[in-house]
Amino acid sequence: MQWSIRLALALLLAAGPLAWAAPAAPMTVFVSILPQRYFVERVGGDRVAVSVMVGPGQSPATYEPTPRQMAHLSEAQIYFRIGVPFEDVWMNRLTSSNPGMRVADAREGLQLREMRPATRASARHHHGAPDPHIWTSPRRVKTMAAQIKDVLSGLDPAHRAEFEANYQAFARDLDALDQEIRVLLAPVKSRRFMVFHPSWGYFADDYGLEQIAIAMEGKQPGARTLATLTERATAEGIRIIFVQAQYSRRDAQTLARAIGGRAIAVDPLAEDYLENLRAVARTFAEALG
Repeated sequence: MQWSIRLALALLLAAGPLAWAAPAAPMTVFVSILPQRYFVERVGGDRVAVSVMVGPGQSPATYEPTPRQMAHLSEAQIYFRIGVPFEDVWMNRLTSSNPGMRVADAREGLQLREMRPATRASARHHHGAPDPHIWTSPRRVKTMAAQIKDVLSGLDPAHRAEFEANYQAFARDLDALDQEIRVLLAPVKSRRFMVFHPSWGYFADDYGLEQIAIAMEGKQPGARTLATLTERATAEGIRIIFVQAQYSRRDAQTLARAIGGRAIAVDPLAEDYLENLRAVARTFAEALG
């Protein structure tokens, strides 16, 4: 027995320092919203530890990072930003807290759509702000996933093949989801829908729908805008208004009552991306007929 133990120790010592090396710690990654964590984890697998700034039920328009998040951010190797409003206010402070942290912009290589107001009066005061909700389009998420793969491979080239394999599997899932949604929404007769917050513009563009937003750039609609939207909804036979948990539903429900319709909740910020978008597409198909 003692001879066996001595032999095992001798073999370990002969193997040199590599035999004693602990596995490399996962890369510390920060993202802005929950769907991004899903994207990074699909590509990075066990090689990443991902933290999210804006948690469940919180709004990316008004969020303020906590002191605990700021402290944890000082250890991050990479931040994937995506263009949501809180980044405009906080990004400089986030990067100054960790000058060595790499920042990658998920919008890179993507053509951004403009946020389009629902009324002509609003259009006169609208300056074509870019729509940040790129993740509601599976095709754009596929481009984002390729960027994630490249960034992670640059930081951890030893696991490049693993990141590539993970990306390819994720890309196949996104292609399948895109085709499933396309088939599901193809027969829908009513192609226009109203939303309180304009989260679904890229989704609508991909699948031949038209989003009509009640609120723009975080501003509550006034009485005149609500009256104009009521007239338009009535004239065009719109009976469904989509709302999300991160924003007040009061105005949407008021408008829904005025047009004899209903408000339906859909969440663009759910973390389980594939299943959530599948469920959203089913909701759209059922609501729009």
